[in-house]
Amino acid sequence: MLKIVARRMAEAKVTAPHFYLETAIDMSAASSLRRDLNAALEADGAKVSFNDMIIRSAALALVEHPQAHRSWVDGKLVYHGSANIGVAVALDDGLVVPVIRDVQTKSLVAISQEARDLAGRARAGRLKQQEIEGGTFTVSNLGMFGVSTFMAIINVPEPMILAVGAIEDRVVARDGQPAVRPMMNVTISMDHRAGSGADGARVLAAIRRRLEQPL
Repeated sequence: MLKIVARRMAEAKVTAPHFYLETAIDMSAASSLRRDLNAALEADGAKVSFNDMIIRSAALALVEHPQAHRSWVDGKLVYHGSANIGVAVALDDGLVVPVIRDVQTKSLVAISQEARDLAGRARAGRLKQQEIEGGTFTVSNLGMFGVSTFMAIINVPEPMILAVGAIEDRVVARDGQPAVRPMMNVTISMDHRAGSGADGARVLAAIRRRLEQPL
């Protein structure tokens, strides 16, 4: 596994001209919504994570901006009709990226259940080959490790990967006054062959808008 990861990362970094776009997202509304959702879902034993909300926001952003939702494959641009989101799962000695398909059609609860199932089977080494293929975008979240900001390597032929940092209380300006808000840094790495800086910026802005106005 480590040999495969090393080879793919080296190929991606050498062949795909990366550029990076970063923004900070105010997670106040998302935190409130998640708290209310999980309180309502408690009796059913379901639970929604921030990562589930990020995955769904990314999928809807990609569908909203198809110009950015395309890959450079063998000298041609291949457009993706559905948002298949890879979720990076760290193993004891390696990394695997199972894919949740057609995320734009699924509820937060459905995304949560599928993400938990895939991650659990990934750690147990029980994923099927088709479950790690066909991704069009990846979410890599290191926030649970206290990492504030990082830049991820694209999982080619996917055009983009979103690196998610920790949610941290910070002092920010609101209406001309200092205020403490739960802020989260995210960084998109994009293949410049597949899209422009403006393409990536539109996707990033759409993700931020959905997380800051989750209702």
